[in-house]
Amino acid sequence: MSESKSTVGDPHQLTPRDRAILRQVVGQFIATGAPVSSRAVAKASREGLSAATIRNTMADLAEAGLLDQPHTSAGRVPTAAGYHVFIDSLMPAGAVSREERRAIDESLASGHGDDLAVKASHLLSDLSRQIGIVLTPALGETKLKAVDFVPLSGCRVLGVVVSMDGFIDNKVIETSQPIGREELVRISNYLNESFAGMTLREARDRLLTLMAEERARVDALLANAIALAQGALGRDEPNLLVEGTSALLGRPELSDLERVRRLVETFNNKAQLVRMLGQLMQGRGVRVVIGGESDLTSELDFSLVATTYGGSDGQPYGTLGIFGPSRMAYQKVIPLVNYLGERLSRALEATLE
Repeated sequence: MSESKSTVGDPHQLTPRDRAILRQVVGQFIATGAPVSSRAVAKASREGLSAATIRNTMADLAEAGLLDQPHTSAGRVPTAAGYHVFIDSLMPAGAVSREERRAIDESLASGHGDDLAVKASHLLSDLSRQIGIVLTPALGETKLKAVDFVPLSGCRVLGVVVSMDGFIDNKVIETSQPIGREELVRISNYLNESFAGMTLREARDRLLTLMAEERARVDALLANAIALAQGALGRDEPNLLVEGTSALLGRPELSDLERVRRLVETFNNKAQLVRMLGQLMQGRGVRVVIGGESDLTSELDFSLVATTYGGSDGQPYGTLGIFGPSRMAYQKVIPLVNYLGERLSRALEATLE
């Protein structure tokens, strides 16, 4: 068999041999989690290449930034760039199985926005054995469908806000004096008639304008409506659902307590997670972020496979994805994230009909 010099200086100009060996290294590392030696690749290779030839090619792949050598005597492991080449052009085509599609479709067949988001986070974790993440929208960006107020004890009122896409927010509001149920019904009716179809941010802005007008000081109904609406419509941050962190505790990547501590800290800081996910997900389609490519994944050398969902009007509602060790089975995870994003979008659209 003739052997030609590798040309991996440019990752986009890999020779067939380069591609075959890179595919073997990434595939074996994903399967075992151990650095891959030239001898291991030679045993699995169908080309009959010698271990020395494979070792030289692996060295060239490392020089091109596609492989790394954790220790002098160890084998090679993929870099983020190596994973991306594998994902883009080398990995076997994957698909969501018929059984998995049925499980997803049946689970998302009914429910409102928050309920569907919770179901999606469970499905992502259960079907991938990784961490499932769903970022629900900030209510300020969603359109108001209805608001209701329920009297509690003393000067406390429960405000229930339902957005057009089915997301629900409950908030306990402290009032200056007790407000009876009949008055709360009138206030709810007024707000629903006046602001249904507006985004919650538009409704809040309109309320601030009303509050500045003289009649807001003399109309008790309007004054109470403004006070309650300001409390009920106040949530303006996305909500983050995380499912399945315990599923990773038995993985080799989390075999030491320090890495477990960092994982726990990562998900305790939800505000940072929300901000990072918002920065990562611009535009449509599945995105794969690996290791040092973001602050979210670099701390643990993990990967995030994510996509946006919802938004029949062109504006996505939120993000969903799978978070786990970089050696995840991308050929399974990427189609799963894509399918769940599509099905969750359709389920949310159905709530609008």
